[in-house]
Amino acid sequence: MSLIRILVVDDFEDWRRRVHSLLQARPTWQIIAEASDGSEAVHKAEELKPDLIVLDVGLPKLNGIEAARQIRQRSPSSKIIFLSQNSDLDVVREALSTGALGFVSKIDAGRELLPAVDAVLGGKQFVSSIRGFTDTSGEKAAHRHEVLFYSDDAVLLDSVTRFIVGALQAGNAAIVLATKSHRDGLLQRLKAGGVDTDVALQQGTYISLDAADTLSSIMVNDMPDPVRFFGGIGGFIKSAAKAAKLERPQVAVFGEAVALLQADGKADAAIRFEQLGNDLAKTFKVDILCGYPLRSFHGEKNKDVFQSICAEHSAVYSG
Repeated sequence: MSLIRILVVDDFEDWRRRVHSLLQARPTWQIIAEASDGSEAVHKAEELKPDLIVLDVGLPKLNGIEAARQIRQRSPSSKIIFLSQNSDLDVVREALSTGALGFVSKIDAGRELLPAVDAVLGGKQFVSSIRGFTDTSGEKAAHRHEVLFYSDDAVLLDSVTRFIVGALQAGNAAIVLATKSHRDGLLQRLKAGGVDTDVALQQGTYISLDAADTLSSIMVNDMPDPVRFFGGIGGFIKSAAKAAKLERPQVAVFGEAVALLQADGKADAAIRFEQLGNDLAKTFKVDILCGYPLRSFHGEKNKDVFQSICAEHSAVYSG
């Protein structure tokens, strides 16, 4: 098994030790060097060509964002995760504009650094402290199939509310596939955000489905059946798109049926469901957001499942 060579950059020795102790959880991850300022980071990155660089933003001599720009030129194969005390949205956006794939708030490092490294090594974006964050990096992907690993229901509902409100206010349509408590909580937030949910539900631009009931209509022998999947969910997408105001509408789909499968110990079924979601996006104009509670991935035994789920998504968020 090949080693992942890591450079850790922070001007505080205590934080370098903290990162070192966290990364020791993975025996194949090896810290090959440390740096305490931006200029030193650029030099060591060019010299050592590490697989991964964990980089602070507020560095002496050369700040982390400018250091990342130079590192991307001198060691383009090195992946970068920012680990910063400053999680201001403008800072997050500027940091990611350098080509870095990850941004983790130091306050969340204990629970988010390892998932962030897993995601970034797999070529996926990982952003923590996501409240209010949206990617403004330029070109929009052919489709978005993103995943949110959330710490509590408030984080989930706030994020999904922004996702759904953005679609409806733009004249698109939205489908929610969730538990009853989450659907009820979301409905309250949508109304508070100025969405006339009664009209949207009546017109069909907003469709609310129970995740467990939908799963029962799709699953065959504990696995999602492709024909039932496309016939069921695809049918709802067609209906929502037809009801939307735009000529070529995009349908926003939030789903947590996958989280129910994962919680029930059916990780293979959850991953297959995600793969069918990617196939769905090749047929319909959809943006998909999936939600999983972070607590369901605690422990070494869930690392491979977490990585496999990340691999099926265009971006990974945590909050």
